[in-house]
Amino acid sequence: MKPLRILVAMILFAGASLTARAMYLDAKANLAGVLIHRAWAKTAKTGAPQPPWPWADTHPVARLRIPRIGYDEIVLEGATPRTLAFGPARLFSGANLGEPGNVELAGHRTSWFRPLEALDAGDQIEVQWFDTRRHELSERTYTVNDIRIVSPEEVTSLAPRSDNALTLITCYPFGHSPRSPQRFVVLASPAGPSRSAETSRLANRAQLQRGALPKVALDSATPRLRGSAVPSGRHAMSLLD
Repeated sequence: MKPLRILVAMILFAGASLTARAMYLDAKANLAGVLIHRAWAKTAKTGAPQPPWPWADTHPVARLRIPRIGYDEIVLEGATPRTLAFGPARLFSGANLGEPGNVELAGHRTSWFRPLEALDAGDQIEVQWFDTRRHELSERTYTVNDIRIVSPEEVTSLAPRSDNALTLITCYPFGHSPRSPQRFVVLASPAGPSRSAETSRLANRAQLQRGALPKVALDSATPRLRGSAVPSGRHAMSLLD
């Protein structure tokens, strides 16, 4: 009987330990989300890079919204494995926010970019960033032109380009399957020039008062709280495994 009691005690202890670890990781993720949103709120006002915690090696650089599917997340700088654990991130191989070229954003298929599976061609994607030249929060709307499922070796969508574009990339298939042999790539082009986020917010409010917009459009200024450099496109594709 004594060995049986020891075995039962060990099983109970192991179960309690796993439960406690899961609760700790969940609390840690929620706290990280709060700190990232707070850091973005400061950056959106001042333009100064604001690490979410003192030892962070990244900082928020943009806000990414896809109104039709209710997507709203803060984008971090530098799509390193550590940074991707806390949110979608900008690939160093792409253009900087607000500069000409292809802005490239990556995220994990199991979390931050899981909602992209509901995306359709023609959907609008809104990106906010602090424009250091204008000294204001700016935003640009992109329209999804194409959605591709490609091999990790297919990196033409991440090639440098002179015109403005937005590319979102994650692993495929979505979910927690053990293998992700392909990549899900969203290609979008600007629906118009960049604009002041404040001007856009006021325009949305005016349209809402006329009954032309749903109430969710007013939420464009304040995010909801929710829970190494990339030298090449090929490296970016492999980074998401």
